[in-house]
Amino acid sequence: MASVPRTRPRGEGAFLCSACTATSLRWAGRCPACGEWNTLGPAPVRRAGSGAARPEGPPALALADVSTDAMHPLATGVSELDRVMGGGVVAGSVTLLFGPPGIGKSTLLFQVLSSLAATGLDVMLASAEESLAQVRGRASRIGLVPRNLLAIEGPDVEAIEAAVERHRPALVVVDSLQSVSDPELGQPAGSLAQVRTCVERLTRMAKSTGAPLLLVGHVTKDGDLAGPRAVEHLVDTVLSFDGDRHHALRVLTSVKHRFGPAGEVGIFEMRDDGLRAVPDPGPLLLGDRMAGVPGSVVVPVLQGRRPLLVEVQALLGPGSGGGTGPPRPQTLGIDAARANLLLAVLACRTAVEIPASAQMFAAAVGGITVTEPAADLAVALAMASVITDTALPPDVVVFGELGLAGEVRTVPGADRRLAEAHRAGFTRALVPASMAGAPAAAPPGLRVHGVRTLAEALSLLQSGAGERGAPGTMPGWPTAPAAASL
Repeated sequence: MASVPRTRPRGEGAFLCSACTATSLRWAGRCPACGEWNTLGPAPVRRAGSGAARPEGPPALALADVSTDAMHPLATGVSELDRVMGGGVVAGSVTLLFGPPGIGKSTLLFQVLSSLAATGLDVMLASAEESLAQVRGRASRIGLVPRNLLAIEGPDVEAIEAAVERHRPALVVVDSLQSVSDPELGQPAGSLAQVRTCVERLTRMAKSTGAPLLLVGHVTKDGDLAGPRAVEHLVDTVLSFDGDRHHALRVLTSVKHRFGPAGEVGIFEMRDDGLRAVPDPGPLLLGDRMAGVPGSVVVPVLQGRRPLLVEVQALLGPGSGGGTGPPRPQTLGIDAARANLLLAVLACRTAVEIPASAQMFAAAVGGITVTEPAADLAVALAMASVITDTALPPDVVVFGELGLAGEVRTVPGADRRLAEAHRAGFTRALVPASMAGAPAAAPPGLRVHGVRTLAEALSLLQSGAGERGAPGTMPGWPTAPAAASL
């Protein structure tokens, strides 16, 4: 059997991986890029014609003379999606929507197709995973199916290109990216080579026809987009659709957006008849909150650029009795390592005594996952509140990052956080003291108090020990109309 040359002669090119299309100057049994075995082979050699004149490229243009009329977005009719994408989809753009299975990705994009079709535009769904009968059955549960919503079944990327070229729809949805394949590539659908090749072909199709393209992508068990990371660089917009499947709330976030700011967030509620846009998620997040209960604190968090009021709860339960110290906190919607760190700061930097045999539980309720450090102070106060059996007043919001020395550190977006708290009816806020000298960011009527340390913040609770759930009062809270202005 002929052996594969270890190196290519000078000028003969490199070795090409048939799985991920990566190149290597030397042959190896395992591809250094994707880790697949026995996939490296000689790359095709492109030889220049003898004496042939090199074709002229397009001339350079003055950037000031370039028209931006083609970048005007087309509104989809789904308000929260339009909010995230800066007004809608742009002609010829490619958007990748990814999220965990069953979260509602296909439902969201079908509602986009139905909304545009209802305006009289022709739209197309390329279903590479499900049969058209399955798609029709799911569509009937959402609502009426417009006549000008076209559909094509099958994974062949060439058939999708031909259908788009024939019908010229105003919007194309491909569901899903990991199921589309190029039969001539000789690789299974979902492989690195197939995913990258199909994205490149579909992107060229969108640019040449001017039809906006929406791609559905799957995620791995770690929550990352399945497939090569290069896919994210090939598309114009990357949207993350996430949420707790046991809750109705869904969060749409723009991870990347070439036509506007990234980080915008849209909120949806999953219902039996599909997704409903939620312009004001406050009643959904705090509508069932029980005021005056120890361990409950409201924190204004930023989901992307959008402020949301989330209730953080703590509970002290019986532990297993083993070990020399308190067990690690059990968390839901809060980073477990960070909760453990905050419990250590609470034990070492304050006078709060944590029972060694008790188990601490901490959760962010409502289906929202809280990851930013701005929730540190709220989580620590919730733990202290349940340990001392002292409730915070129901009209107080708290935010700030905690350091290991127990200091309360500044966080970005204070003006948006305070504005959202004031709009929801909260009248007092506990914030880092370093923000007290900032320009006036607190809305009129919102009393703001700055604290330098966790111990200083806890003095508001400790001085009120025994006043369980006293509504609207906290001994030690400043009585001036505005204790500090941000």
